[in-house]
Amino acid sequence: MSNMDDLLQRNVRFAATDARDRVPEVPFVPNQQLYVITCLDPRVDPAFIFGLALGDAIVARSLGGRVTPAVIEDLAWISYLHEVKTPDADWFDLAVVHHTGCGRGLDDKALLKGFAERGGDDTALVNQAVFDPAQTVPGDVETLINAPLLSPRIKVSGYEYDVDTGLLRTLVPPRSRSDG
Repeated sequence: MSNMDDLLQRNVRFAATDARDRVPEVPFVPNQQLYVITCLDPRVDPAFIFGLALGDAIVARSLGGRVTPAVIEDLAWISYLHEVKTPDADWFDLAVVHHTGCGRGLDDKALLKGFAERGGDDTALVNQAVFDPAQTVPGDVETLINAPLLSPRIKVSGYEYDVDTGLLRTLVPPRSRSDG
């Protein structure tokens, strides 16, 4: 039995109920006008951290919650759609969230060597590591604010999520390129 088998059974139970009919219509622009970029670590689930419901936010997850070219490309597409499809709507806030206790295994030379031998890019992994969110969040926020593909109206902010306390700490208050 695979890990997905249980989830597929849960899906059958869900589809057999009227629960799917009670799911609110999900708008094109998120209810909370929020786009969250955070780590793929399962301890860092934006739905729980922010108390989000379906349709409240767009969530992008990457290793360490880092801003990569792929993250920027996805955000550029959403930004463009927003400009074209809902030009009069308010602009969403973009929250970069890195967390404490990130980068597990990235200080293990043997583990990195094995990954590289498999064909992975161990240098890129180490360069993407988040050992101290106070050091990485401001750079990722600046990368987004200065990304030419993104609308200058998007407000970007940065946070550290403490996996032990569950609290967020503001590291970079919201601002946009159009703020100057």
